[in-house]
Amino acid sequence: MAGTSPMTPDAVRPMKEDACPDPATEVFLAHRNLLFTVAYEMLGSAVDAEDILQESWLRWAGVDLATVRDQRAYLVQITTRQALNRLRTLGRRRESYVGPWLPEPLLTAPDVAEDVALADSVSMAMLLVLETLRPTERAVFVLREVFDFGYDEIAAAVDKSPATVRQIAHRARAHVAARRPCAVVSAAETRGALDAFQRAVETGDLQNLLDILAPDIVLLGDGGGVKQAVLRPVVGAGKVARLLAAGLGRIDAVMSLQQVQVNGYPALILRLDGEIDSVVAVRIDDGLITGLYAVRNPEKLSRIERETALRR
Repeated sequence: MAGTSPMTPDAVRPMKEDACPDPATEVFLAHRNLLFTVAYEMLGSAVDAEDILQESWLRWAGVDLATVRDQRAYLVQITTRQALNRLRTLGRRRESYVGPWLPEPLLTAPDVAEDVALADSVSMAMLLVLETLRPTERAVFVLREVFDFGYDEIAAAVDKSPATVRQIAHRARAHVAARRPCAVVSAAETRGALDAFQRAVETGDLQNLLDILAPDIVLLGDGGGVKQAVLRPVVGAGKVARLLAAGLGRIDAVMSLQQVQVNGYPALILRLDGEIDSVVAVRIDDGLITGLYAVRNPEKLSRIERETALRR
C-alpha cells in the first residue's frame, strides 16, 4: 500500500527534537486511546482490540489525509468496521468456549472512575449486557450512548442509513435498559462493599460472607478450560458463600488480596504464593454484592499489572 509506514504506532519511539512524525502517525497516536476504547467496548477483549488497532492503522496509513474532513470520526469509522468483522468471528468462537465467557479485565487509572459514564460502560456487568446484543446493535449502542456520535457518523461506520441506525439505536437502548445494573453505583459505595467482602474472605467467616451477598447474587467464573472454575452460574447467597468458603479452605498456598481499579471500579486481585491467580470484579446494588466475576484464564490476565488508558 503506497505511503504505508512499516512501523505500527506501538513501535514509534521518541525522536530527535528536529524530527517530526508523519501526519498520519501523529493523528493516529492522538486518537489511539479512544480507538482502543471503542474496540474494547465492542469486543470485551484487549488482545483483540489491539489487533483491531493494528488493522486500522494499516488502513489509515494509506488514506489521503487531504480528503478527510473529520479525522476523529474517520478513524472511529475504520476501527468500528474492523471490530464488527472481528466480533462476528468471535461470536462463533465463544460458542465452543469452556464454561462462562467473561470480558478481559483491565487495570484502569483513577480518571476512568471519575468519568462515571465511561466507567459504567466498561464495567464487567455492562460488558456482559453488551454481549447479548447483535454485532451491529452493539456498535450502534456503543457509538451513540458512550461516545455520543451522531446518527450520520454511525451510519457511515456500520454501513446503514441514518434512519435505520435510529431504529437500531432505539432497539438496543431498550434491550440494554432492561438488563443493565439498576443504578450507577459510586466507587465509594463499591469500595465499602468490597472492603466487607475482602474481610469476610480473609477470615473465612461464612456469616460475614452471607451478610454482604445479595439473596439473588450470581457468581460467574472464567477459567477458559485452563484453570478450574465454575462451569455454570452459581445463584443464591447461600450457595455462593458455601462455594467460596469451601474453595478458600482448600487453598494450600499463601493467599493475598489486593484492591485495585478494574474496568473503572474497585476489584480484587487474588495472588497465591505471590503469583496472580484471579481477578474478581463485583457488581453492587443497594449496598450488597449482586454479581461476582472471577477471571482465572491466564490469557486474560496478561495486562492486569499495568494500567490501560481508556478515553471517550
